[in-house]
Formats: sequence, C-alpha cells, structure tokens
Amino acid sequence: MESIKIRQHIGDDGILHLDLPVGLIGREIEVMVIYQPVRLLTSSDRHLVDLYGICADDPIIIDDRGISEVLDDDLVGAFD
Repeated sequence: MESIKIRQHIGDDGILHLDLPVGLIGREIEVMVIYQPVRLLTSSDRHLVDLYGICADDPIIIDDRGISEVLDDDLVGAFD
C-alpha cells in the first residue's frame, strides 16, 4: 500500500479533480480518499510560521527547580 498526500484546490463546480501518477499500468487498484478543508493562514499566522523552530538549538527546559536567577539579568540594551 502506498500513500500520497497532496493539496488541491476545489473549483466553483465543487468537484475535486485528481491526477495522481502512481507508476502502474494496466492494473486494478483500490483508492481511498480522505479530505480535510485547509484553514487559510492570516498574516499573523504567517509570522508564527516564520518563527517556528527558532529555539531548536536552545530549548526551553522546565523542571521542578523553578525559574533560574540568571533570567533576572538586566536587559538594558538587549532589544536595540
């Protein structure tokens, strides 16, 4: 069994048209279609997408010791 995931636009006629190259010729196959409407991104969503993963190299660790005193350093000039 193979799986193909695509994103397709449905036109004004309300009919989904699929052209899927499966690499088989002259064969019978069974096809199952599961569809889910896609939520369109707003401008604020796109900004969040741009930020996704920026802390991957410096993960935030939450444990039973609480908040580190190091985080209370003076932040003057940190955002210039």
